[in-house]
Amino acid sequence: MDITFKKSSFCGDGNCVEVAALPSGDIALRDAKDPSLPAHVFTRAEWAAFVSGVRNGEFDY
Repeated sequence: MDITFKKSSFCGDGNCVEVAALPSGDIALRDAKDPSLPAHVFTRAEWAAFVSGVRNGEFDY
């Protein structure tokens, strides 16, 4: 299975995550510093809820 992880263009200091769309339709998220670690996998609905929360400022400090 060939999965392509993408890093955000905002990543600059190496403390980044990478995201990939899986063939199942789920979304995988992994630490770019150590891609050998297992990825966290989210359903499309979970991912959409997270992205919506980011856009709405729910995680702003």
